[in-house]
Amino acid sequence: MDQDAHCTAERELLEGVSRITTFSTSPSDEEENQPKAEISHQERKENPEKDDLQDSSASLSPNSSMTTKELQEYWRNEKRQCRQVKLLFEIPSTRIVEHHLSKYVMYKIIILQTGSFDSNKSVIERRYSDFEKLHRNLLEEFSEEMEDVTFPKKTLTGNFTEEIINERKLAFKDYLRILYSMKYIRRSKKFIDFLTRRELQEAYGCLRGGHYTKALEILLEVIGLQERLTRGNPVAIVPTLCAIVVCHKDLENPASAFECGEKALSRLHVHTSHRYYIPLLETMITLAYELGKDFLSLQEKLEEWKAKKDPIRVFTLKELAVREYVQ
Repeated sequence: MDQDAHCTAERELLEGVSRITTFSTSPSDEEENQPKAEISHQERKENPEKDDLQDSSASLSPNSSMTTKELQEYWRNEKRQCRQVKLLFEIPSTRIVEHHLSKYVMYKIIILQTGSFDSNKSVIERRYSDFEKLHRNLLEEFSEEMEDVTFPKKTLTGNFTEEIINERKLAFKDYLRILYSMKYIRRSKKFIDFLTRRELQEAYGCLRGGHYTKALEILLEVIGLQERLTRGNPVAIVPTLCAIVVCHKDLENPASAFECGEKALSRLHVHTSHRYYIPLLETMITLAYELGKDFLSLQEKLEEWKAKKDPIRVFTLKELAVREYVQ
């Protein structure tokens, strides 16, 4: 179901919640009237369906045992979550970059979140060739969805004139808006990589080089955007959270490392086979002991896991982190 339709349904239920004595769920008109061709097309898209399942399981479902107050609070939370996922893209400025043998325009992209009081925004820069590569990649995977999406053509001359640059600013802003409006595309790895991969590559490069302060600065910038883009898949940001833990730990900020580690561990509580689970657990035990916190419960989880699994070579958290985004 589209987000707008979902929000409308929530408002209607919130208004009528005082009259609810029992709660049952049924397919919406939008779902019942959905064309069969679209349904079969959706069945081909496996990952977004998994995201939908994760979205639905991430929060409690309303039921007949809830009081009126509890139902009202439930729908307020649902409505709040619905608002938070919408992103807006602005391209307010550009700059021309000149190297020895190349010259190109960098477009400054500001990504804003609507529907909440969160004033955080993400700022990235991309050039024409980055957009062009994204477009080619999306055409390969989403040919039907991309059929009517226009892309600004490259010109042989005049690429650095104010007129052309301003036209492309508007075109790229509209292009990103259209892509984000399509569920399968905005949740795709290709789209998310376009918005985050360059910054993550830089951050992990700094981490490998021992420049933990710079790496941490970049990681803290990018993780907010990652969270918004991967809302239906909370495990997706675990590597970034763990890289932040490594930076804090090596910068001798154990309290900050432990706080971030708790966030990562909470996302893995039902994913104990994840490659980051044991290295993270071992790091958290060390940090908890250092901070005088309860490390025995963490130690018990580690022993339980080891008792169930065959002995295998487990990398440390830092060894895992430095292997990310090598290419």
